[in-house]
Amino acid sequence: MKTIITHPFDVSIEEARRIQDELRRRVILECGEHASNWPETVVGVDVAFRNGIVYAACDVFSYPQLELLEEKTAFRRVTYPYIPGFLSFREIPVIMNTLLSLEIEPDIVICDGQGVAHPRGMGLASHIGVIFEKPTIGCAKSRLVGEYKEPGIEKGSVTTLSYRGRVVGYVVRTRKGVKPVFVSPGNLISLGDAVRVIIGCVRDRRIPEPLRIADKRSKELKNV
Repeated sequence: MKTIITHPFDVSIEEARRIQDELRRRVILECGEHASNWPETVVGVDVAFRNGIVYAACDVFSYPQLELLEEKTAFRRVTYPYIPGFLSFREIPVIMNTLLSLEIEPDIVICDGQGVAHPRGMGLASHIGVIFEKPTIGCAKSRLVGEYKEPGIEKGSVTTLSYRGRVVGYVVRTRKGVKPVFVSPGNLISLGDAVRVIIGCVRDRRIPEPLRIADKRSKELKNV
């Protein structure tokens, strides 16, 4: 993978907000023309923190077989404070280190965070999607913004997540009887295809397999 857009990350809140506003104009919530078997590969990315160090893991899987094809990890010192709504400035620098080192070019990046379901429409997945000009999906364990009704208890049950009068994602039950996840498109993918891919990445756990493994690996790294 390679970056299409670059910008500084160690910036003031005011500058971070300006960057988000500028990048938001580049977000496209459409898939474009893809073959019927798209995607063939997906990568899950996640981070973990310990003692001022952030650890990242990205794991590439075949789709829909969900076979692990490649893994990259990285770590670096945290340089940006924890500020809700600006977590991408804290996490992306180390995530970029892993994505840039991949030998396999994934079709879709799945992030543990938000896509357009964000106060300024620029969550982690959207931010990464614009920087790399890649299809991205945000799959979060909790809601950041928006209103929704609880989906049915069966696996695959879905309700809309709405914010400021528009649908910004879906609330998806990935396993019967467990808490749903919050799926929002990041960039270069439609809302419907974002949900389809996430459900296709689920095995017998709540969290889609590429994200679950990336989460597990980043936590293992921080505990070494």
